[in-house]
Amino acid sequence: MQNNDRLTTLKGVGPEMAKKLEVMGLVRIEDVLEHVPFRYENYNSGTVTTAVHGDLVKWSGTVQAEPLVRYYSKGKNRLQFRLLLEDRYAVQVTMFNRAFYKEKLVIGETVTVKGKWDMNRMTISATDLEFGAPSGGLQPIYSLRAGLTQKNFSRIVKLAFEQVNDLPEQVPQAIRDRYRLVDRMTMLRGMHFPDTVETYKQARRSYVYEECLMYQLKLQAFRKMERSGNGRALHLDKHQLNEFVKRLAFPLTGAQTRVIREIVSDLERPERMNRLLQGDVGSGKTVVAAIALYATVTAGYQGALMVPTEILAEQHATSLQELFEPFGITIALLTSSVKGKAREALLTAIRSGDVDIIVGTHALIQGPVEFSNLHLAITDEQHRFGVEQRKKLRDKAEFADVLYMTATPIPRTLAISAFGEMDVSTIDEMPKGRKPIETYWAKHDQIDRVHTMVDRELALGRQAYVIAPLIEESDTLEVESATALYELLKERFSNYGVGLMHGKLSSTEKDEVMKSFADNATQILVSTTVVEVGVNVPNASLIIIHDAERFGLAQLHQLRGRVGRGAHQSFCILVGDPKSDVGKVRLKTMTETNDGFVLAEKDLELRGAGDFFGTAQSGLPSFRVADPVLDLKVMEVAMQDAVKLLGSDAFWHDAQYEGLRGYLKQLDLLVGERLE
Repeated sequence: MQNNDRLTTLKGVGPEMAKKLEVMGLVRIEDVLEHVPFRYENYNSGTVTTAVHGDLVKWSGTVQAEPLVRYYSKGKNRLQFRLLLEDRYAVQVTMFNRAFYKEKLVIGETVTVKGKWDMNRMTISATDLEFGAPSGGLQPIYSLRAGLTQKNFSRIVKLAFEQVNDLPEQVPQAIRDRYRLVDRMTMLRGMHFPDTVETYKQARRSYVYEECLMYQLKLQAFRKMERSGNGRALHLDKHQLNEFVKRLAFPLTGAQTRVIREIVSDLERPERMNRLLQGDVGSGKTVVAAIALYATVTAGYQGALMVPTEILAEQHATSLQELFEPFGITIALLTSSVKGKAREALLTAIRSGDVDIIVGTHALIQGPVEFSNLHLAITDEQHRFGVEQRKKLRDKAEFADVLYMTATPIPRTLAISAFGEMDVSTIDEMPKGRKPIETYWAKHDQIDRVHTMVDRELALGRQAYVIAPLIEESDTLEVESATALYELLKERFSNYGVGLMHGKLSSTEKDEVMKSFADNATQILVSTTVVEVGVNVPNASLIIIHDAERFGLAQLHQLRGRVGRGAHQSFCILVGDPKSDVGKVRLKTMTETNDGFVLAEKDLELRGAGDFFGTAQSGLPSFRVADPVLDLKVMEVAMQDAVKLLGSDAFWHDAQYEGLRGYLKQLDLLVGERLE
């Protein structure tokens, strides 16, 4: 029997069971073998005298008395029987809704029970029972749906192993020997049915490397394909570029200078650029982008900058216009608000090459937009756009270099796995003279003092953000809502304009509210986290974040970055009474540092890799077993191995690498027999 045979070829898997398995995406035998447990229960198989009260135990003994069954409300029942352990300890075993065992339990027969040990009462609250002596101490727990039970699925896995003799290897023997990894069959058996902790550790170690290698092989193959295909080297006038930098109103930081060199080097290469530029809020990414755009235009090509919101697009277009006006470079703004004849004229100018730099929202990637000779495509706040949206912008030009920008610092532990196909440039230095934002933690009963601070800032002519986690009040959550705060603050600060922003507003309504705040027509903006990115109001000097412990550190830092953009000292007030230790650590950490990279590492530590980017982030890979943080060293080794493999002649010819080549073919990453 082959591992790719359908599950219905297994004895005992009929059409009904096959349907349940198909709901989970399990159709073939190999699918079941690959559906490894997500955790294990490690039952104490020690003695009665060594077990601790509350331990999960798995003990075998002999049945000493006739089982008793008591029925109570709605047909529920309780089964109890006495079990003799170690030929000297009589313990009471209780199982709920297992009345069917009454006829099967025979006095003097050996059975094994699993459950929680009550040392004081000498009882076991059992969750499972098997007849005979116990099997291994580690019990696999699977992620299941469609009404499947752990016992049923374990039986199907055992059937699969009984009927499959061999599995094709993906990791070559030479690599397995180098790292002392087990073969695939042994690895999967060890994941499903480890007889010891050491067996499991060895199986997991092999599985993690295989997952990391396959993932990195995909990333590095994609990177190699991108680099080797349809590039175009720009011939840059370095003297002209240096003169432009000298005429800036402020000196560049060392970090800005370093990343500009990296980007310019990419522009001059014949391979297509695929680079991520990450930098903290206020670190000067926009100026770096402007210099890259200037270099592109002076080389005779167009540049495009795509941003997530209309107001941010307008702000970028205005600042670039001021920056480039003395150099005769034309800037165009393309958003959904540009309509009718004005839109047609703008599209014609872009198509003919009369416009040098186009700034816009997702309107840039819509069908009718055609560029004359686009070469550099920049995506700001790249995590706000899906993979397909970013790809559409790139595909607007045959030879386009792409620069992605993010103000969410990516910890090194995630950069290698989430963005392994990109080159990463990091601005890790803040411009001189920028005043650090002062951050304070206030309890809810101190809100009057917080409002006094708002009075002070507004009296100085400044503006303030007030952030709430919910739009409207909740019956189940005791947290502030934006609508309730809006009503409260309208009354409390009746001499000032108060605006309300949240996700239920239309795009037009959001832009109107933001424009009113940007123009200082309203002095207080009450909002949910929709203002997290893409807003630049230099006059705003205060942000108050209610129930701050409910947000991750990366998000709190992004929100804090809405202030501190002007010449005035800015403040961030975190309002919250966290009940958990994590919440307290989160708020305390925010008051101790303004370094986004430090916060990103701490956030990763507190929340884990799966939640770092939030559910909308599609860049972070999903692994069955490997953990991008805990298994960082394995990921790094796998990346180095993948690069070496793809760069070797042997990889493309030797039979031992056939499984890896087949994997790349499935992903449509091979042209013929190799990447060109």
